[in-house]
Amino acid sequence: MSFGGEPCAGREVVDRVVASLGSQAITESDVRAAYEFELFLEGRNPNAAPDPETARRVLDQLIEQRLLLRESETEKWDHPELRSAAEARLESIRRKFQSEAAFDSALRALRLDQAQVLTRLEDQERILRLIDRRFRPGAWVDESEIEAYYRENFAPEYTRRSGQPAPPLAEVEAQIREILVQKKIDQLLNDWLTDLKGSHVVKLHEF
Repeated sequence: MSFGGEPCAGREVVDRVVASLGSQAITESDVRAAYEFELFLEGRNPNAAPDPETARRVLDQLIEQRLLLRESETEKWDHPELRSAAEARLESIRRKFQSEAAFDSALRALRLDQAQVLTRLEDQERILRLIDRRFRPGAWVDESEIEAYYRENFAPEYTRRSGQPAPPLAEVEAQIREILVQKKIDQLLNDWLTDLKGSHVVKLHEF
C-alpha cells in the first residue's frame, strides 16, 4: 500500500486494488474512505490518510464487514428498528463535535450526506445484531468461570486502579458474565470469519 507516501513526479496516480473478495475488488480509496468514516465516528475531522499499519488494520476490518454484510442478507430484520438505532447513534456522534458547524464540516470532508451516513450506520447495526443473534446462544458462561474471572482478573485490577477492595461478587456478577460472554462471542466470530474468508476466496495484493 502507498498510504503516507508521495506520488512520483510526473506519474499519474491510479487507484490501486489492495484486496479482492471473490470477484469484488477493494481499492486503496475504499480503505481511505473507511478510515475517514472511522475518524468521523470518533468525532474527529476525517481529513487525514492512514499510515501503512493503520491501513492494513482498516483493510482487514473492511473485508470482515463486507463478508458479514453478505451473511446478513439472509436474515430478516426489523428495518424501522434498525433506522431508529442508526438515528440514535448519529445523534450521539453529532454530540462528539464541538459545534453543529464542526459536524457539518466533517460531513463535507466525508463527501456524504446524513442519509448516506445513516445507511452506513444501519449496516453496522445489522452486523452487530447478526453477530449477537448467531453467537450469543452458544456463548454460555457457568458460575465457576465467573468466580475465577472475579478472583484472578476483576478483583486485582479493581484494587490496582482504585486502591480500594473490590465490591462483592454478587454486585458485579452480571457485569462479569457479560464480559465473558463477549469474549466467547469474539472467539466464535473469529473462527467463523476464518471460514468465511476461505470460502469467499479473499486475496491480499502486495505492491
